[in-house]
Amino acid sequence: MVVPCALPTSTPVSEVPETHLASPFGDFTDQVFQNLRRADQRRWAGAYLAGLLITPGKKSVRRLAGAVSASPTAVQSLRQFVSLSPWDWDPVMRELTRWAQGHGRVSTWAIGRAVLPKRGDRSVGVHRYFDPSSGRTLNCQLGLGAFLGIGALQVPVDWRLLLPAPWTEDTQLRRRARIPDEIDHRPLWAQALDLVDTLEARTAPTSAPVVADMSDDPDVALFLRGLSQRARDFVVAVPQHLKVLPVGERTPGAPEPVSARTHISSGNIDSVLVTAPDGRQQHTQVRSVLVRLPGARPGATPEYPYRVFTEVLPEGRPGAMWLTSLTHQRLDNVASLATHRTGTTTAVAGMERHFGLLDFEGRSFPGWYHHMTLVSAAYTYQRLTHRPVPRHMPCCPAPFPRNSQGQLHLV
Repeated sequence: MVVPCALPTSTPVSEVPETHLASPFGDFTDQVFQNLRRADQRRWAGAYLAGLLITPGKKSVRRLAGAVSASPTAVQSLRQFVSLSPWDWDPVMRELTRWAQGHGRVSTWAIGRAVLPKRGDRSVGVHRYFDPSSGRTLNCQLGLGAFLGIGALQVPVDWRLLLPAPWTEDTQLRRRARIPDEIDHRPLWAQALDLVDTLEARTAPTSAPVVADMSDDPDVALFLRGLSQRARDFVVAVPQHLKVLPVGERTPGAPEPVSARTHISSGNIDSVLVTAPDGRQQHTQVRSVLVRLPGARPGATPEYPYRVFTEVLPEGRPGAMWLTSLTHQRLDNVASLATHRTGTTTAVAGMERHFGLLDFEGRSFPGWYHHMTLVSAAYTYQRLTHRPVPRHMPCCPAPFPRNSQGQLHLV
């Protein structure tokens, strides 16, 4: 017989029927954590996840431990599980992706960002970063996430930590943060493409377009070309200074590339009905024009055109500038897809407020990925099921074993 954990409850543990142990939450943890090699790792993963779901307020490891176990060693064991235990987060994210796909049609692949403010310089990847959403320069970690659009929700299923060059070039920093040898500095656009490739490998074939805000990335053209080479449709916010060319034959003496902001002034204005993911609709004035990107190799097959579009603001100024490969779709549909950008912002804000996204030091590279994986799993489970975690779950495992010298045995 399985003995339930001592979770906070008014019902004596001894009186809880064994049927209470089977639940959608148990099925979820069984699937998502099935590739963790050891039974104690799988149980502590479930305990950490339960703590994130039932602990009010700040999600410190101490408070999570107090919510899921009466054992005085639970704090140490949870901390060891998330920071030191050498479990691979990639299979967990793969199973989380598969589980999420079973809960609705995936309409978009969205790329979003999590800005994690930090004090000092000890947290892995911490650097000075100008955050466009707040208009401030922050000392922070920057995570790039892949989100599946399911109904009105965006749920996170993978992450990349942006590591500035000093963190990958300094041997001492690498060792201190336990950054694997194969990890090097990669720019934002390359990390975003890597997330797209990972989703491609993990999901069933789908025509879901990529939606991303890359309006602050000066190398966004490399991201756009990468998506086109992968035959992946997209709706991407781009810098207004992105260089574009008019659609037409490439002939000697053709016009020089101009900024998207300049070129779109010659476009048509249409009234479109924009539908947000939650079903709300609004008539909007949108200006658009067909373009192509400069830089194609001489003699290469002519590329398909793209469409630049922007909302016409009341003052006549252009709003955010978008580039899409979906030139064959109605502008109403394409402009509606652009509204999915806000879904990732909403998801990250929800993870911050209710799931402890910011409540972890994140000093080591594995610890950061472990924490982001567990927070993503908790958020995705709660948002897609709207079910509470059971107040009783299989008993938390014993503390991680130690050798005769008292050192942790984490293999």
